[in-house]
Amino acid sequence: MFRIIFALGAALAALGLSESDAQTTQSDTPTPPALSMGTTENAPQLGDPYTAAIIGGWEQRCVRTVQEQDPCQLYQLLNDANGNAVSEVTLFKLPAGGQAIAGATIIVPLETLLTEQLKVRVDENPARIYPFSFCNSVGCVGRIGLTQDDIQGFKSGSVARVSLVPVAAPDQLVILNMSLDGFIAGFDALIPLQN
Repeated sequence: MFRIIFALGAALAALGLSESDAQTTQSDTPTPPALSMGTTENAPQLGDPYTAAIIGGWEQRCVRTVQEQDPCQLYQLLNDANGNAVSEVTLFKLPAGGQAIAGATIIVPLETLLTEQLKVRVDENPARIYPFSFCNSVGCVGRIGLTQDDIQGFKSGSVARVSLVPVAAPDQLVILNMSLDGFIAGFDALIPLQN
């Protein structure tokens, strides 16, 4: 041990440095810049929306957060009989304790006859009728609450139909099929929105 200390002292003396100079030199050495850990190509960044999965007729759309599990919603684009995109449905779980266990936002075209309201029917069951909440540049929006019975109907049903009436043809009913394929797995994978 004594030889190592002596050898170190001799080496410093040969360089014209004292032990205190050597300690100062070590502490003055700049630290290297922080290393980047990189990101995965096309990976969503904080706040970015992304599609986590396609489950039957539904898209599981999420937003990247710092939470362990990102909040997600189920999404489906509804087409008319000619294949034209007409409506969007976004469905999400709500926190426990309320009458509605889930909510949905349904957007339809601007020229929809609002007084006829929005109707959602599963298979041949009676339709549920919902008012429109507001219209903006995107379309007219129905914000609806879904009970445990409503969700059970979606889970056990084969098809849901969303119907609306156009202003230009108030005597016609536009019926849009909403696939329930994959609904059980998609809904069960959702976590409730945070309060």
